[in-house]
Amino acid sequence: MQKDFVDGALGTKEAALIVPKVVGKIKNFDGEIIVTYDTHYDNYMETSEGKNLPVPHCIKGTEGWQLDKNVTCALSDREYTAVEKPTFGSLELPRLIEASADGDDFSIEIIGLCTDICVVSNALVLKANFPEIPISVDSACCAGVTPQAHEAALATMRSCQIDVI
Repeated sequence: MQKDFVDGALGTKEAALIVPKVVGKIKNFDGEIIVTYDTHYDNYMETSEGKNLPVPHCIKGTEGWQLDKNVTCALSDREYTAVEKPTFGSLELPRLIEASADGDDFSIEIIGLCTDICVVSNALVLKANFPEIPISVDSACCAGVTPQAHEAALATMRSCQIDVI
């Protein structure tokens, strides 16, 4: 829910429209929250991602790297873990979740942007690491690069036995 994905360099009207739902989800969620930050640097255009998506975004330290102000406000009363990730999916997420669970049963719910890039990547990384753990994606709290890409990503996740709610 970084500014560049909501109303910045890669923002869309669909992304802006889910912000109130995301805020409500954060305020009412009864569980541990992990926030991922897409994190790039000044050399972004020289990276593989930059060559394929030549739009500088989420450059660490810039306003676009920060969370949307409404999301920041919702998180201000909550404890959460922040994870910087250099590309679409985070390989650190499974380790953090497993350590946090400490052997207890758990489930995972994913929300955020962009459904067809980071959300689906993280959902599949988590499903591969936790094939027997319930994993869901709240589609009302996600938006894709386009509405069509959002729907295609949701279909992919359903095919991989991720519960789309």
